[in-house]
Amino acid sequence: MILVVGARGMLGQDLMALLGARGHGVDIDEIDITSPESVMKVVGDLKPEVVVNCAAYTDVDGCESNTETAMAVNGEGVAYLAMACRDLGALLVQVSTDYVFDGGKGRPYVEDDAPCPLSVYGESKLAGEMNAAFSPEHLIVRTQWLYGLHGKNFVETMLRLGAEKDELTVVDDQIGSPTWTVDLARAIIALIDNGCRGIYHAANAEYCSWNGFAKAIFEEQGLPVSVKPMTTTELNRPARRPLYSTLECSKLAADAGFQPQPWRSALQEYLEIRTAAL
Repeated sequence: MILVVGARGMLGQDLMALLGARGHGVDIDEIDITSPESVMKVVGDLKPEVVVNCAAYTDVDGCESNTETAMAVNGEGVAYLAMACRDLGALLVQVSTDYVFDGGKGRPYVEDDAPCPLSVYGESKLAGEMNAAFSPEHLIVRTQWLYGLHGKNFVETMLRLGAEKDELTVVDDQIGSPTWTVDLARAIIALIDNGCRGIYHAANAEYCSWNGFAKAIFEEQGLPVSVKPMTTTELNRPARRPLYSTLECSKLAADAGFQPQPWRSALQEYLEIRTAAL
């Protein structure tokens, strides 16, 4: 059995749908990952072969003013899951982020590149990666720029704003790969099923800026919205962001036989499913 922690989140719901009968989901009302007693009881009672941790504190700017909470959820909570998995001999799959890097490399990051987070969020997720290693059987999956049907995300924000305004200003100096949670879930399952361990990068192929992503969203939906550029400095958010944090995913393809589709085709598929669901 594969236990999904954070099963009602954006990634968790897609993962549960793809796992089918193999998956068992728990969320915050059933497990508190910041409590070692809660984690030990739930994992000990269920005795899964695999635990996939989709639970996280993902408010990047909020982490700057809530450091203790960020570290408790994204860092310490992973240690408790890792210890529970170690006791069972289970595999722990920890979902991580491109924000463990500073974005200064100038080309896509590979799994062996040295992390250097710029923000409390990045630091807390790096702590989670390190703590995942308490379990001898561990798999760390770094991803970025997630969107999906089951949570707040950039695509939904742009569509909402695009229905209200004919001109928007969006950052154009942060570069990454928009990643559909369904494709990330597919990658995680492929890694599990192929017995992969260690660190892997998983994101949709190719890359763009947030500005370019916004333009693509409006183009695909046929919305006549003008998207103007702005810099990250002009945006002036509390947390620093990596400017070029694309992830090299060739190791995923080589070891798990899974090649994520280009971000633009994933966006098209997402919007088709979204429209059909409305």
